[in-house]
Amino acid sequence: MSQPASRQVCAKCGKSFAETDPRMQCECGGLLELRHAPPEMKADALRALFGSRTGASGVWRFRELVLPTADDILTYPEGNTPLLRRPSVSAYAGAAELLLKHEGHNPTGSFKDRGMTVGVTQAKRITTTAVACASTGNTAAALAAYAALAGIPALVFVPRGLVAIGKIAQLLAYGARTLLVRGDFDVCLALAREAGERLGVYLLNSINPFRIEGQKTIVLELLQQLDWDPPDWIVVPAGNLGNTAAFGKALAEARDCGLITRLPRLAAVQAAGASPFALSFRDGFKRRHTVSPETVASAIRIGNPASYDRAVRAIRDTNGVVTTVTDDEILDAKAVVDASGTGCEPASAASVGGARRLIREGVIRS
Repeated sequence: MSQPASRQVCAKCGKSFAETDPRMQCECGGLLELRHAPPEMKADALRALFGSRTGASGVWRFRELVLPTADDILTYPEGNTPLLRRPSVSAYAGAAELLLKHEGHNPTGSFKDRGMTVGVTQAKRITTTAVACASTGNTAAALAAYAALAGIPALVFVPRGLVAIGKIAQLLAYGARTLLVRGDFDVCLALAREAGERLGVYLLNSINPFRIEGQKTIVLELLQQLDWDPPDWIVVPAGNLGNTAAFGKALAEARDCGLITRLPRLAAVQAAGASPFALSFRDGFKRRHTVSPETVASAIRIGNPASYDRAVRAIRDTNGVVTTVTDDEILDAKAVVDASGTGCEPASAASVGGARRLIREGVIRS
């Protein structure tokens, strides 16, 4: 049976746009998000279908919930990342069981590949002339790789002196035109958005709704790995808030499709020196805060998160929380994760440090 076309909907005012409309925002200023028609099969059949695609991309395995109308898919493949049990990390956090979803196993080393496979697939569908992003490293590496795979020129804006040399090496190797900007990520994003508006290039930061669709599959895949029995909590590092928004959307859609019967609670963890979302949470989200960010965790060193509104909804819908960890706590957690033989970057370690703090505070039961 044919699948009706998806559509883009403004998360703020509800205005609808065509699936192929290249804009990032509604006229009201709200960000767009993808809405798909419900799959034409029951939950058991849907679970079986996803499970039958064992050799497929860990993103496109869930295509009915990601981008059902896509035909010419661009994939490495990505996803299929492990859900790890590390007793030493669980003991450090104070949890009976703490599982680690290791997105470092993606092709360019981060979860950003999940969003880029969908975002660049969409760029090809709308025949864009070039793609662009602002980044502190991971997004740029993913964009450069997938743009090279697609044969589309890539333009990336990165903050000078704030990007790991290994990520710069990836950008140059994949052939992306790289601009070093005097300023932080927020300055880079403003420039990237201006390039999108003035030059007509397709922006692929997490404000792009197709990026969010790919990043949703982190949650869909971990639910599948747990035989669709949800955990009590999902703890996620929070910078630009794309994953916080994506996780909330994935959980809501999984529930609506009958794949799960209850929602885990989301815990978004920010670095103390870059915590505008945590400040807003403490105010009951009465106002949006911005800060001048400073943290060792460069991937979440963001003072004005673009996906704020969508992330607020995710926290509210899941009865979630937002907390902070200091740089010392981040580095301490990183040392524990590294010593377990797993390894992670500081931003990822923030989630472990955040889980430890929330357990000690009694927010999460041990």
